[in-house]
Amino acid sequence: MLPETVTDFFVDLGLSQTLSDILSTVTFILGYAFIGLAAWLFVRFVLLRVLSHYIRNNRFKWDNVLLDQHIFLRISWLIPPTVLYVAAPLVPALITPLQRIATIWIIAVSVSVVFSLLNFVNEIYTAYDISRQKPIKGFIQAIKIFIFVVGVILILAAILNQSPVILLSGIGAMTAIIILIFQDSILGMVAGIQLASNDMVRIGDWIEMPRYHADGDVVEISLTTVKVANFDRTITTIPPRALVTDAFINWRGMVETGGRRIKRSLHIDMSSVGFLSQAQLADLRRIELLRDYIDQRSAEIADYNRQLGCADAHPANGRHMTNIGTFRAYIIAYLRDRRDIRDDMIQMVRQLPPEASGLPLEIYVFAATTVWAEYEQIQSDVFDHLLAVAPYFGLRVFQSPGGFDLHRLAETARET
Repeated sequence: MLPETVTDFFVDLGLSQTLSDILSTVTFILGYAFIGLAAWLFVRFVLLRVLSHYIRNNRFKWDNVLLDQHIFLRISWLIPPTVLYVAAPLVPALITPLQRIATIWIIAVSVSVVFSLLNFVNEIYTAYDISRQKPIKGFIQAIKIFIFVVGVILILAAILNQSPVILLSGIGAMTAIIILIFQDSILGMVAGIQLASNDMVRIGDWIEMPRYHADGDVVEISLTTVKVANFDRTITTIPPRALVTDAFINWRGMVETGGRRIKRSLHIDMSSVGFLSQAQLADLRRIELLRDYIDQRSAEIADYNRQLGCADAHPANGRHMTNIGTFRAYIIAYLRDRRDIRDDMIQMVRQLPPEASGLPLEIYVFAATTVWAEYEQIQSDVFDHLLAVAPYFGLRVFQSPGGFDLHRLAETARET
């Protein structure tokens, strides 16, 4: 056989039989190592470059992800251990250790290839819109953990020269330790399944969770963390199980409806509330949005008072229009006239119970946008106008006395 020929070659050179056997073994190891290295170099720098050029220049996009995840490169690393495993029987003295090394190498590279394939699946999946509703990164990570454990078991079986089935049967005694080590991953996986099955959180959702100082958009959902990009440009990481066990606000419903609620009050000084005189009604009738309301309401009240036989000598007799009621009617007409307020959603102006700060007049409507900056602009425009128009109804907006008020009071006291 060939080994004997190589050994005889060294013997003919005058070397001892023992040294010739060692040199023969080393020669075969180096020879097959060279063959494996040469095959890997050919695949790595010739075949893969040709394949890469073809993939980069074809019309498909998905195969570019294969290159980005280095799948072909990692597969090429299977060539050296495969050559080593096949060539091991040619070196009888080292067949067992060589085949074990090759087996461990093949298992490690195979696990790496599977990881890359799983990353490839996740990258392709995230290109579709459904990935925002049903992210699979957590499941991918759970599969990676399982593959990793299986790989470790197979490597240990190769090192100990034992059947993997025997090692698997002994894992039952280590279950508690494994659960302790992978506690966060296991809890995260279970929580991730609950989040996905109940559709509680999607990538892109705006969530608010004060306990974790989270107020922003979800950018990533993984096995152990949910990343939230806050509006102040910080990143908050939340354990998935916290989203299952703790309360949080998801603003997805607001975004999907396309309208964001405006709920804010004007506090009216109650001492400015009163009945409207005919002169005041005539002046307010000049407002286009109120003309029809005043005409209709005045006719209705006049008819009611006439049927009731009420005298006009005292305002408490019969019904009369008030400035705050007319102001409420104006606000409703004003909001309905704005195009940036949703007219297909609830529009309400109501009085809340009086407070020490005045009579709250709450505006409850929905802006026709969910963009934060646009929403704040609409809300500010609405209240800018209402604050400016309130005095035309004889109403004063309440505010606590400030420095200017105290200064004016002092000047009045000096004048008197």
